[in-house]
Amino acid sequence: MTGAANRPRPRLLLAPAALLAALVLALLPVPSAPTAAAADGGAADSAVTVTGKKGKYDDFSALKVTVHQTKDLRSQGVRVSWEGGTPTSEGDFRRNYLQIMQCWGDDPAGPTREQCVFGATGVPVALGTLAQSRSVVAGTGFAGDPEETQYTGANAFVPFRPVAGLPPTTSTKDPTYFGPLDTNEQAAARIFAGGSGEVNFEVQDATEAPHLGCGMNTAPAGSTPVPRSCWLVVVPRGTHNPDGTDVTRAGEDGTVDGSPLSATNWAQRLVVPLHFLQVDEFCPKGQAERPTAGSELVTDAVTSWQPKLCSATDSTFAFTQGGEEEARNQVQGTTADSPLLGFTVAPVAQDDGTKIVQAPVAVSGVAVAFFVEGPDGVVQDMRLTPRLLAKMLTHSYQKDVSLAQGHAPHLAGNPAFFNEDPEFKKLNPEFPVLSGQPRSLLVPLQSSDTTKLVWNWLQADTEARDFLSGKADPWGMKVNPYFKDLKLAESTSLTDFPKVDPTVTDALANGTPPLTYTLTDLNPYTADLHDGALRTLRGNDNRTIQWQAGDNSPPKLINDPALWGRRAVLAIVDTASAQRYGLATAALRNADGTFVHPTTATLTAGVAAMKPTAADASVLDPDPARAKGQAYPLTAVAYAAASMNQDAAARTAYAQFIRYAAGPGQTPGVSAGQLPAGYAPLPARQRERAEAAADALERGATGSESPGGTGGSGGDTSGTGTGGTSGGNGTGGTSGDTSAGTAAAGGTGTTPPASVPPSGSAPPSSGPQQNIANPAAGITPKDVMGIIRWVLVTVLILGGAAGISGPLMLRLAQRRNP
Repeated sequence: MTGAANRPRPRLLLAPAALLAALVLALLPVPSAPTAAAADGGAADSAVTVTGKKGKYDDFSALKVTVHQTKDLRSQGVRVSWEGGTPTSEGDFRRNYLQIMQCWGDDPAGPTREQCVFGATGVPVALGTLAQSRSVVAGTGFAGDPEETQYTGANAFVPFRPVAGLPPTTSTKDPTYFGPLDTNEQAAARIFAGGSGEVNFEVQDATEAPHLGCGMNTAPAGSTPVPRSCWLVVVPRGTHNPDGTDVTRAGEDGTVDGSPLSATNWAQRLVVPLHFLQVDEFCPKGQAERPTAGSELVTDAVTSWQPKLCSATDSTFAFTQGGEEEARNQVQGTTADSPLLGFTVAPVAQDDGTKIVQAPVAVSGVAVAFFVEGPDGVVQDMRLTPRLLAKMLTHSYQKDVSLAQGHAPHLAGNPAFFNEDPEFKKLNPEFPVLSGQPRSLLVPLQSSDTTKLVWNWLQADTEARDFLSGKADPWGMKVNPYFKDLKLAESTSLTDFPKVDPTVTDALANGTPPLTYTLTDLNPYTADLHDGALRTLRGNDNRTIQWQAGDNSPPKLINDPALWGRRAVLAIVDTASAQRYGLATAALRNADGTFVHPTTATLTAGVAAMKPTAADASVLDPDPARAKGQAYPLTAVAYAAASMNQDAAARTAYAQFIRYAAGPGQTPGVSAGQLPAGYAPLPARQRERAEAAADALERGATGSESPGGTGGSGGDTSGTGTGGTSGGNGTGGTSGDTSAGTAAAGGTGTTPPASVPPSGSAPPSSGPQQNIANPAAGITPKDVMGIIRWVLVTVLILGGAAGISGPLMLRLAQRRNP
């Protein structure tokens, strides 16, 4: 008791401190976000390595294959690497390579060969007899497989049996379920010197490949959903035929034969399970459906957010991808009977008296992605100037127009391909000599704000402007004259990529049969930016210039895929699609001559360099002329635009969408509800503007209540961009590339996000069926932080008062804590 009586002095000393702490805590602002959460570990933590089997001939016991992501998958690219193999024959694929395929199958032991996608590539590569086929019969110089007892006799083949009991295929080339243009099989993946190699394999969920059903719910109605898992199967091919012949012995042709689906080859398979995100029925039935539409730049983000929005709100948000101009027109025409949230880059005009709120929801960009196979592996680095891209877009290389020698006299003196251009070789001195012919740059057909951004980048550069105007480059190359009169150097309204060269080329040198191709056959448009990324991943631009005799029908032109090991495809894509499919992207020269890859840091710096548009101060202008330092020149901010001219229920629902998009939706990760790789989290100022826009939309605010402020710097001043005002100096080419790695934003090896998740952004749980509190109804995480702060303030004040006022407060405290 005596000890207790001697304690008043410390208590009196602590009491003022408690009151002071309460005062400090009260004055501190509520944090706009918690500490940046690590991205979901699905990609990094789900890698699986499998080892080869000794088998009859011990071709593969040292082989190790790693699939670098096996969880939280959707239709995307997955890196598959290997080591311990024997190098593929130089210049061909006669032996020692891997055959990779995706399969369905509900047996935990793995799929059957009937459940695998294979045999449709049709690539004219020098593989052995039937090596690209589902056929398991003997062939020319090939005795067949003595272990094959299930499928025998003339024309025997392993049928493909799709999911859900659908009918099996009826021939080796039955295109009912997959064909040369949509198969994801890798018929011949090369093993390079040292025994290693890698590919980005295109895994397909049920939206892309319904015959596999990956990601479809397999649980009974009313049960917790269980997305269907699938399989990745690798069949290594060494130096032995199924009949035991060593093809490297004297007298043999050195080429392994037979299908990977034949019994002996199938026995050597390596199998890895693939776990997919759910793709069906993730929204409760009966919810109000709210339409949204617009820019492709938000497609990957919105499709990730949709499953979580179902549980975070009482609405199902449908999304239709389309052109930004169409979205702007739809927003302007919104009525109570036709509600809409539109996504655009340039602002929606507000000259009709109808108030439009515009909220930033996604930061991404446009990139030049490429897939180039060199003699020593897949090329990872490329630098491009605006003038080089101008040459590609105007088809100013001779064989961008016609592959026939001398068939494009208007391009005489210009290089045949981009990799033979002295400007390109000077900028990329380590770029390999290619054994095949690179394809022309793929561009989307649809008019878009993103296309205008690309032209603005070229027009902001002196060298590119001069070239487009007709001035030769230092090596004498000139613009394709058919493009010169389009005023590409000065037009401010360009939203498409024209293909105006009318050159016609005979498909056969002698003109028999009389089939011809034009520029759009040789270099067809892509459907959109995502399609360009997918074609790049497959190494096939879908050109149709190859002659094929018809069976009881006229001859025709068909797809002319590149040879395995000789693929070289480039495309204009969005950064999200580049990351989704694991594509390398070119470093682009910005306004002060720095070569910059699209990463989280450089996209964030690109936003910081922007200024408000003249039409609407709440919308930033993606002006490449201002991109300096670490700012990526083709950065874009996508905005959600909504009219006040719709009913209160629609306004509230769309406000909830904006709050989620700018809140939990900015947490990077691969799970449903998170921000996919290829996007940079919204900077703090843009998050604040989004929240203000959502509040104004829900209130139906007009006039002076417009969110976003007026004028001033639109960028986030915490970024690293310099935001200069001068155009490109056109001299570039001397600065080093100071960006981190070659991956697009959010990918492995990139700089961590420069901004923390926004307020209210508690990281969503993985899996599309987890619930998130409705941020527009009840208490939000930000509200909780405010409440907790004032609770702490109250506790500290009471504690300080107790220390000063003595026994009375002490007794009160004791009664509260018996």
